[in-house]
Amino acid sequence: MPASISDFTETDLQVVLALLQERYGKPVSPESADSELRLDPASEALTFCPTLYWHERGAHFVVCKLPLGHYRCQFFYTDADHYGTGRESYDDLRDCVLTVLRVQADHERQSASVSSGTTTTIQTLEANGEEYQGPLVI
Repeated sequence: MPASISDFTETDLQVVLALLQERYGKPVSPESADSELRLDPASEALTFCPTLYWHERGAHFVVCKLPLGHYRCQFFYTDADHYGTGRESYDDLRDCVLTVLRVQADHERQSASVSSGTTTTIQTLEANGEEYQGPLVI
């Protein structure tokens, strides 16, 4: 049985609070929670992981602290509508939070463009030889 994972530190919380303030232009306080995660794909064992949760602009976000100073993140809209960043884990909390915020913002912009019929974002990507696939659906 793995040792328990320490909670987010005050320094960790200050990093997250600053990033959320920058993203939303207002104070957003994440809630502390626990998540049960399967850390080893070859095992059915679940591990309790300290988690930060917040809800903004219709999206729910979770950042889970893993062993050895790693983090996992995702955002979702409904129980059936979950998205990841394309990475299994991060070794830097700031990078983890910034990436999930950016992927969700891209998804939000893409959804707004699709619903309004605007294709400028997609055309710009194609002109640059890129193809936006949207966030990774979990």
